Amino acid sequence: MAGNDLLPELLSDQHSYDRHDLVSRVFHLKLKNMVVLLTKKNIFGPSKVFVYSVEWQKRGLPNAHILLWLANKVQPDSIDAIISAEIPDKQQDPILHNIVIKNMIHGPCGFHNPASPCMKENICSKKYPMNFISETQTGDDGYPTYRRRSPDNGGNTAIIRVKGTEMSVDNRWVVPYNPVLSRIFNAHINVEFCQSVKAIKYICKFIHKGSDQATFSLQSNNDELEKYLNGRYINSSKALWRIFLFPIHERFPAVVHLAVHLENGQRVYFYNNANLQDRVNNPSSTTLTAFFDLCKSDDFRKTLLYHEVPQYYVWERNSFSRRKRGQDVEEYPDVKKDTSLGRIYNIHPTQTECFY
Repeated sequence: MAGNDLLPELLSDQHSYDRHDLVSRVFHLKLKNMVVLLTKKNIFGPSKVFVYSVEWQKRGLPNAHILLWLANKVQPDSIDAIISAEIPDKQQDPILHNIVIKNMIHGPCGFHNPASPCMKENICSKKYPMNFISETQTGDDGYPTYRRRSPDNGGNTAIIRVKGTEMSVDNRWVVPYNPVLSRIFNAHINVEFCQSVKAIKYICKFIHKGSDQATFSLQSNNDELEKYLNGRYINSSKALWRIFLFPIHERFPAVVHLAVHLENGQRVYFYNNANLQDRVNNPSSTTLTAFFDLCKSDDFRKTLLYHEVPQYYVWERNSFSRRKRGQDVEEYPDVKKDTSLGRIYNIHPTQTECFY
């Protein structure tokens, strides 16, 4: 979901770069509403997990990349009910038609606009224009090939302006979208269906790739040499987002990291003025040693696997304590269950004894 530089909240003589504070606040409210629609209203169906990350474009507008895991499997024949890559009929739905033409048309690039940012070696890096296809097909790369009907097969066309020149566009130029979200937010919201682990791994890396790197120089009248520095590029909009304490990342459910080590093989942390020998002889408990202590207590704890413990216990002050809120557990009236996940740290095979 991309921020809109033509906010109705702006005055007639204002632009998005005049009110970074307003842009940040409005986008934050829209992002919260988006999460509610996806996880509470379940417009795509019941969901199990979501994660999002916010980044900023060079022009200063925020972007949100959201990854959603659905509880039920999406069948190929139901993709068209969720995602569309076609221009809506102007007579049947003029509002959605205008929104798609305004926000969901790629470029155009190529011959029509060789200077487009997506052009790499005279080829569109996003592979536009796409090919016409009469029905949606699942692809081998983890992404479906969405239905894009040609004008001869019932597809719609529209007229847009590119650098002052009118141009006719068809379904080959449409960025996949969800009609409901587009109507609600009136913004660029690209919706894709990820069906493979390869696609999900890429998106998880993409949404956490961090800030852009910038190389800049410092010039001084008192110094004949130019000093170059490498650092993060942070624009005004992101700075205000940080000042407002809005979240950069959010995920559900919570993930608790669980340690794995051999006996007396855990890390020991200490301050410079601490007694090193005392810290080594009396190390703090880890999640693994605390799990072993749990198994000595009662029968319920003995039924749990290591990664299941965070669902029923909270890790605080170097020990596990029972959750006070959550769902009741059958046959154990004093136990509450939460949606938290336990994730065991990866052990490299070179650590032979610990790995096996």
